[in-house]
Amino acid sequence: MVMKGQYLERPTLIPLANGLVLEGVSHRGELRPGLLVLPPPPIEGSGMDHVVGAELAYAVSHQGHPTLRFNYRGVGGSQGQPSRTPLEWVEDARAALQLAMDNTAGHRAVIASIGASDAVALRLAEQVPLAGLILINPSMAQPSDFEGRGSLAWPLAVIVAELDETQDRGRWAAVLERHEGTFTVVPGATRTYQRNLPLVGKAAASLVRRAGGGLVEAP
Repeated sequence: MVMKGQYLERPTLIPLANGLVLEGVSHRGELRPGLLVLPPPPIEGSGMDHVVGAELAYAVSHQGHPTLRFNYRGVGGSQGQPSRTPLEWVEDARAALQLAMDNTAGHRAVIASIGASDAVALRLAEQVPLAGLILINPSMAQPSDFEGRGSLAWPLAVIVAELDETQDRGRWAAVLERHEGTFTVVPGATRTYQRNLPLVGKAAASLVRRAGGGLVEAP
């Protein structure tokens, strides 16, 4: 049994339908839902060891929720060639999401995307019921993606850096207020979060906790 607050990192393999295997890292936990972290895609030159992704895994697993983060194909120890095709990113993320759900007996997962992986997260949200969605440094997603919706089927959180001038903070704030979501502006931070990184993890952990509603299941 893994107790709340433990941080035990486990190498994880994620098989794809085409025979390739992706590299991942998971953390067990008894609370539900679990969290799947989508790293920045290969075109942004990063992977599952991205500092924000690691912080998310630490903050959420520290509260007792399982987490999974992974490398897209061709990145790090993941097999295949790095892809510039969003459809392949979705395939990779869908396989990781399925494993995350399998690891929690089919329970819905929260997805947290970093950077341009927000487009992948939005696509998955159309295909699979989620427990929640967290967009960090949204790149492809815009407030307009949510302004016309009557309601959302899951809690939403958006996290941006105060010094990121690409974000329309006013419109994001209005969208999150309308959908009863959470909008976090990390003070003094750029998109790399060299300052106040723990606030990113804290905001994400809060959304995961809210999505679970205090539900506890056997692992």
